[in-house]
Amino acid sequence: MAEDLKTAEDLKPAVDMKMADGLNTAKRSISAAEKRPESYSPLSLAYIGDSVLDLLVKKHYVLNGNMQVQKYHRKVTAVVSAVNQAAFMDANEESLSDEEKAVYHRGRNASVHSKAKNATMAEYKKATGMEAVLGYLYLSGREERLKELVTGLMEFAERK
Repeated sequence: MAEDLKTAEDLKPAVDMKMADGLNTAKRSISAAEKRPESYSPLSLAYIGDSVLDLLVKKHYVLNGNMQVQKYHRKVTAVVSAVNQAAFMDANEESLSDEEKAVYHRGRNASVHSKAKNATMAEYKKATGMEAVLGYLYLSGREERLKELVTGLMEFAERK
């Protein structure tokens, strides 16, 4: 009977193997989901897109000039505001591919339960649609197209 009992050391290889199998399974499922960004909800895409947009715009301003933080904030806010994103989409929706338009419409038509404090609900929904497109492009690994849209948005804000 005593020989049937195993010590923790005896069990360690089996536990390590189970953990490795579990991690590999998790990695495979994460990789599979990352390859299919269309499987995410439009609000999840917008959530990622919002962060990506904010980071890319901040990076652009920091790398292209040294200034006080509040000046960075004013410049970034002018670009990423829902009002600016909505106006940009009004002017540029036709330049989206059919695939991007479908994502944009899913994001714009998603049921949102909040609103930007300085934008109408219509502007907020258009901005959500744009952010969904940006999230979709990011998760699809289409960095060139992502940068193209973000650069266009920054140029649009500077012309206003």
